[in-house]
Amino acid sequence: MLQFYSSPYVFSFVAPASAQIISKEELTFLTAAWKGQRFDDGRPKLPDDILERAKKIYIDDAWTVLKNEGYLNQFEGGWKMVNDSIMTGRVVTAIYLPSRPDLEKNIKDRGAKQGRTGNTNLWPIDILTKGDLYVADAFGKISGGDIMGATLANSIYAISGNGLVFDGAARDLLEVSKIKGFNAFVRDFHPSFTEEMVLMGLNTPIRIGNAVVLPGDLVIATKEGVLFVSAHMAEQVMSTAEFVIRKDQFGFEMLRAGKYTTGQIDNQWTDEIKTAFFNWLGKHPELGKMSHAELDDVMSKRTW
Repeated sequence: MLQFYSSPYVFSFVAPASAQIISKEELTFLTAAWKGQRFDDGRPKLPDDILERAKKIYIDDAWTVLKNEGYLNQFEGGWKMVNDSIMTGRVVTAIYLPSRPDLEKNIKDRGAKQGRTGNTNLWPIDILTKGDLYVADAFGKISGGDIMGATLANSIYAISGNGLVFDGAARDLLEVSKIKGFNAFVRDFHPSFTEEMVLMGLNTPIRIGNAVVLPGDLVIATKEGVLFVSAHMAEQVMSTAEFVIRKDQFGFEMLRAGKYTTGQIDNQWTDEIKTAFFNWLGKHPELGKMSHAELDDVMSKRTW
């Protein structure tokens, strides 16, 4: 059985044919706050609807919700991108270490017995599914830290329909930029190949800069930076951030009309303002629907 060690967690992996992580119990334990569906490997299975909704909110609003709930280490900036398109997805993590001959030999020998071929930076692609977003801690390596080029980018996009976030480098920028719908957030682009790096864990907790990332997290990646939302917080973050967009647009209109003051808009609403809001929202179907119960809930939590 192929195993990777990322102390204190031990993770085992089945052959590429099944592409599932055996350590379902450990992964379920680490993400115990999530009460919804899970993949067979134990990762939280966020609904596709969440991924689509996440593309329409503002990352600033989502960050504020997390901060107000005590999630202070979920954002990382300072990226280079293939383009400015927004990416959202369910996290699949990988962690790399600088290579050491005996360690790399053991990892590759064990992988070969499981049918794995090529360098270890190919292996995480085997476990991706549609909607996943590959997030790798490559310890910020640039020269020799290119764990993705044009071939792997095409493979990742074909399997997941998504892109990646690498705390490392990528190559083949001009070729990769031709993949319609694909984006990559990396520390830099470099013409070198992967050198002196070995994969040490899949779907383990990792650190991306100042952010803590768990498998199954929701990723929101924009040109401002990358936000990692704990799966069990995703619905609250989405509903609150969506409300903030509606509230702001409603507020701007009411302020211009001189109907309410800034203080009235930015604090708890009276029944009169709530009624005015729902009347206004009914005229803006493009902003979606919201029930009175949902409004009362988001108002009571006041995490915006």
